[in-house]
Amino acid sequence: MTDESLDAHDDALVSNPSPGTPIGALIETRLSRRGALLGALVAGLAPAAALAEAAHSTGNPPDAGPSTLQFPELRHQLNPRDAVAEGHRIQTLLRWGDPVLAGAPAFDPTAQTPEAQALQFGYNNDFLDFRPLPRGSRSSTHGLLAVNHEYTTAAMMFPGLGPLRQARERVSDVQLRVEMAAHGGSVVEIRREGERWVPAVDSKYNRRITAHTPMRISGPAAGHARMRTSADPAGERVLGMLNNCAGGNTPWGTVLTCEENFNNYFGGEAATTGAQAAAYKRYGIGPDPFYAWRRVEARFDLDQEPNEPNRFGWVVEYDPYDPEAMPVKRTALGRLKHEGCTHAIGKDGRVVFYMGDDERFEYVYKFVTARSWNPADPAANRDLLDAGTLYVARFDADGTLTWLPLVQGEGPLTSENGFASQGDVVIECRRAANLLGATPMDRPEDVEVNPATGRVYAMLTNNGSRAATQTNPANPRPSNTQGHVIEIIPPGAGTREVDHAATEARWEIFLLAGRPGIDAGTRYHRATSGEGWLSCPDNCAFDSKGRIWIATDGADDAAGIADGLYAADTLGKGRALTRLFYQAPLGAEVCGPCFTPDDGTLFLSIQHPGEGSSFDKPSTRWPDFDAGKPPRPSVIAITRIGGGAVG
Repeated sequence: MTDESLDAHDDALVSNPSPGTPIGALIETRLSRRGALLGALVAGLAPAAALAEAAHSTGNPPDAGPSTLQFPELRHQLNPRDAVAEGHRIQTLLRWGDPVLAGAPAFDPTAQTPEAQALQFGYNNDFLDFRPLPRGSRSSTHGLLAVNHEYTTAAMMFPGLGPLRQARERVSDVQLRVEMAAHGGSVVEIRREGERWVPAVDSKYNRRITAHTPMRISGPAAGHARMRTSADPAGERVLGMLNNCAGGNTPWGTVLTCEENFNNYFGGEAATTGAQAAAYKRYGIGPDPFYAWRRVEARFDLDQEPNEPNRFGWVVEYDPYDPEAMPVKRTALGRLKHEGCTHAIGKDGRVVFYMGDDERFEYVYKFVTARSWNPADPAANRDLLDAGTLYVARFDADGTLTWLPLVQGEGPLTSENGFASQGDVVIECRRAANLLGATPMDRPEDVEVNPATGRVYAMLTNNGSRAATQTNPANPRPSNTQGHVIEIIPPGAGTREVDHAATEARWEIFLLAGRPGIDAGTRYHRATSGEGWLSCPDNCAFDSKGRIWIATDGADDAAGIADGLYAADTLGKGRALTRLFYQAPLGAEVCGPCFTPDDGTLFLSIQHPGEGSSFDKPSTRWPDFDAGKPPRPSVIAITRIGGGAVG
């Protein structure tokens, strides 16, 4: 989930040099064999050409049909303002620059300092996690909101820099340090008072994590020779986390935040001439990074600190209830461009974490802890993520999914291939997955478990690089510009004995996104309206009834509509009948969908509003619409007017 300009920067640098059979080819074969998507016999899924034309001509929302979601759909649009389904209200809860810690000054976009930003809400909020207060409760009116701050865009943050590429050259040293302070994460105590949520600026729980927050390195890569730097000769401590996109949590109450496009921060001649040049290339690290941070800190210069990039690209665990606790980079979960890390409990009590590597032709992973978690003793789970087995997925055309273990000494992961320890395996996780023959995917982003059914859903945002030779009538798109959603079905799904730790599962296609009648190969429920189709699925969440809520990223470029949030049943007669619930303002993506336990509030991150414009000439001034303020990435809270469950 990143600014499209950053995606373009990545594409120039990053590719999987030896992809196996891509997921696109497998989908073709799978759909050819079955002739339709799973659930077609029950729900009536079909190619959706010119669905619900009447909805376009009349402007009236169609009936919900077999869907259990009864809200009136929105119309697709591009608008400087956001919109939500009738019967619901939007509250802007937290904005870039709002006070988080005591002593934070009021936001002044024309006089920003690193010191002020370190006390204020960061930029480009992404992943959200609501942690009830008190700890261990099921409160839906009082809790902590944990937020990721993924990346910064100088052209939108500071006056006088001009458009994006020009701003990269003009940004000052002080502004670079403001950017560093705007990265990372925030924890903010919030309480519902009547119809509104209120942040507590003076809360003992509030916290800012930045690019300079000390963190511990744990697991198999801790102390590894390639993790050592001049500032940390032991290879066990690192400053900050970078490009934190989606995330997850643990059953013991901690937050998992995931480093994604960390390659954009490191550069130097060593990218092409150094001893680790091949490893750098596999992660998209080049001589000319998107950010100019090496101008002010030597650790971002490969020629001075060649190992520093190896200390990023990890899942980071922290305790939101203890702002003094040091975050920990859990290296056993592998180094990649993590989009998220979401958990399920295996039937034997071990905890399973699903992850996507967000890049074209990269892979889907899971990690299974070596031992069960202990709900009666939180301290016993403190280092549960340091021991276990990391797997990567192979999708076969017969609908079988095999989880391949990334274990040093097994198969090709030997010293002869450069893997002398498990530390080597996790540091070069992508290369290890290549050698095992994992299935290259179309940008695997969020991978979430439906708590009502045990089925797992992988958001595959898009992949315009799929070759025309990989198409057939069942999946005729020569490039997957619209994305799709895959459903993984572990053994026992739908029962109390779901075996998430199993090494085999089944897989199906939940939907193939795009504009019906325009983008070839789109597949939805037959009753999907002319407003219900979507483009570029990115994040998802589930309400307590097991219905999926899909957030999109890039629909404006791919399909000419605003990014939004769509909801659908996952089982029954309304399976895959997507309905448009929320639309973002111009230039923004929707991410981080998160419900309170009672479904009474839906929190959303609205990231990079006004993308593609500039501070001085923004395409929108959402959410303030104040001539003195630029557009501000913000967290919103959606509630139902009169109370009750959202949607």
